Amino acid sequence: MEPTVTMERVLEPSNLNEALRVVRANGGAPGVDGMRTEALAGHLREHWPVIEEKVRAGRYKPAPVKRVWIEKPGGGERPLGIPSVMDRFLQQALAQSLTAVFDPKMSEHSYGFRPGRSAHQAVEAARAYVRAGKSWVVDIDLKSFFDEVDHARVLRCVAAEVSDGAILRLIGRFLRAGVYENGQRTPTSKGVPQGGPLSPLLANLYLDALDKELENRGLSFCRYADDCNIYVGSEKAAARVFESVVKWIEKHLKIPVNRDKSDIGRPWERQFLGYQITERHELKPAPKSLARLRERVKRHFDWRRPLTSTELRDEWQSYIRGWCAYYRLAEHPFWREDISRWIRRRIRCCFWQRWHDAQGRRNALERMGVSEKVLRRTPLWGAAWPMSKHPAMHTALNNKCLESTGFWTPSRWAPASG
Repeated sequence: MEPTVTMERVLEPSNLNEALRVVRANGGAPGVDGMRTEALAGHLREHWPVIEEKVRAGRYKPAPVKRVWIEKPGGGERPLGIPSVMDRFLQQALAQSLTAVFDPKMSEHSYGFRPGRSAHQAVEAARAYVRAGKSWVVDIDLKSFFDEVDHARVLRCVAAEVSDGAILRLIGRFLRAGVYENGQRTPTSKGVPQGGPLSPLLANLYLDALDKELENRGLSFCRYADDCNIYVGSEKAAARVFESVVKWIEKHLKIPVNRDKSDIGRPWERQFLGYQITERHELKPAPKSLARLRERVKRHFDWRRPLTSTELRDEWQSYIRGWCAYYRLAEHPFWREDISRWIRRRIRCCFWQRWHDAQGRRNALERMGVSEKVLRRTPLWGAAWPMSKHPAMHTALNNKCLESTGFWTPSRWAPASG
């Protein structure tokens, strides 16, 4: 017998305890009520009987999500909705129960926000298609997908497997909770806020119809949330698939396709989840990914930032460790050394400026082992970028020194040669 989702199952102690663990582990900023995740357990001990009764009776009213704006990788900003901690807890409990029923029925070609699946698996699947001779890609970009999801349609997707009205009503209330920004609450008639534990599952349910349509057509594709690439064998096939799939999406899902970002092309001319597949079927960070890394490095190693050297190092380690972990599939050997050399130069440039003046630079260079002979040939008043290549800086902050003091670069994670 297939598992079913009931409010009774959602509110089982084991499910609630797991939801509490996940919400506390994820942390995050407080919602509109100001409660932090650290306070959730105590709040539940005091108020759970009343909250549970409201949930069971269909009288629980979620708070509006707090809207914040975060920088998009390609420029501009996108909205992020932060639910209250209590709403996060209930959404997490719902998501756990619903996932157990819906996830086994989803497409094997869907990789985003699913248990045991990852962006790396999607990238490897894409490369397998290209290796098999499907050397043209149809790149579909859904315009403002999370803001355009139709509430009635997504609730019908849930209702296809869930008959408990209490669950459907609670999900509907989460969807219509509204947005709080600049002191005002704005109602929401469509969309799922990015930031809530329930939103990724609802988004996947909404797009499952697209997966099934592409499967019925016998197409080779990879979808990660709203990022979908379809792989075919010829330019003519790519053009035909592009037009027909775009029409289907806009007709059946009522989601606009961003035609400025969607197109057909060779995999080595496009990018997927930050990676690019080369003509030799290697993986490397896409040019835009490397450009974003460079911009981040420039901002991070700005000498005017009021950080100690230790703080600068620790913050950098946190970022570059995560960046290299994500791009660990990249096999192309040249980008690592090129970008690492450039990063080391930016670091040297930053420290040259942090030493402020000629005397400060002389003292620092002497302390770091630069000889008097070299110091006499060092223009201590020189501009930072040219000086970052000067022998004095390469002696003081050589590659070994930077690595040993924690100012790591991607070459640290380069695969062993031979």
